[in-house]
Amino acid sequence: MTQKEFIQRLPKAELHLHIEGTFEPELMFEIGRRNGIKSRFQTIDALKEAYNFHNLQSFLDIYYEGAGVLIHERDFYDLTMAYLTKCHQDNVVHTEIFFDPQTHTDRGVAFATVYNGIRSALDDAKAKWGITSEMIMCFLRHLSEAEAEKTLDQALPFKNGIKAVGLDSSEVGHPPSKFKNVFARAMRFGFLTVAHAGEEGPPEYIWEALDLLKVKRIDHGVRAIEDQKLMERLVKERMPFTVCPLSNIKLCVFKKMEDHNFKKLLQAGACVTINSDDPAYFGGYMNANFIETARGVGLTNEDLKVVAKNSFEASFLPLEVKQKWFKAIDQL
Repeated sequence: MTQKEFIQRLPKAELHLHIEGTFEPELMFEIGRRNGIKSRFQTIDALKEAYNFHNLQSFLDIYYEGAGVLIHERDFYDLTMAYLTKCHQDNVVHTEIFFDPQTHTDRGVAFATVYNGIRSALDDAKAKWGITSEMIMCFLRHLSEAEAEKTLDQALPFKNGIKAVGLDSSEVGHPPSKFKNVFARAMRFGFLTVAHAGEEGPPEYIWEALDLLKVKRIDHGVRAIEDQKLMERLVKERMPFTVCPLSNIKLCVFKKMEDHNFKKLLQAGACVTINSDDPAYFGGYMNANFIETARGVGLTNEDLKVVAKNSFEASFLPLEVKQKWFKAIDQL
């Protein structure tokens, strides 16, 4: 069996996936046409060319522009179901997806429209393929904490269907401490917490996410390796890192996959996982990330089994379900 075939057979949980970041150009064009929204890109090829950005901000510019065609529940359903189809193809059996309500509510789209469209697709994928899932609502860190508070208020009627709150968008200059109060209030309502930290931002942001936001996972976290005390703490606490290797290359966090520190983190005993982040923009869904990471940093099949187990350990699944997947991975 080739490693590619092994990766295909490996059950996986995806824990760092922005649903708006799964928007393939063809679907974006189709939904835009359906909703009568004119794009500044005249062809799909021109739109695809715009996906060749050079840093986080230039990516975010096209990301938010693309999200502007999403208006109706059906749009969010189609977007989510397209991603879940990829999950089924890549043997991703559990996914915990980020969604950015502020990207849509700021355009006049109702929170319920966003939530219901995504939720319907997740429910249908479970019925059709057995894929389990959770929803994680992210606050946009380039906006104010007051704006995040409003979004939390909008989410409360749907809190039974939203497992956690997160923090995403432009990291540098927007430390986790900026959102300390809204995260504290979210926790009082029973939400778990996660946060992007240590991708472009410094290790200090990871400390803040841990101590001020009380996160259950660090999204990205690759710069933790620059701080030995931080690494010791993260390893001791089994704090998961939701690493996104192809994303890190595309956004120039590392120049090439061979330079990525994923294997160093794994060898240090960190609970590292592989995820696709914004796969429509970053060149690959889950299996592509596994294949390219394994090839680039030299991961064995045994390494990949550890990474897959980490993904279930780090998930918000019940313990008995985690153990079922641990056993399935051991039998490969």
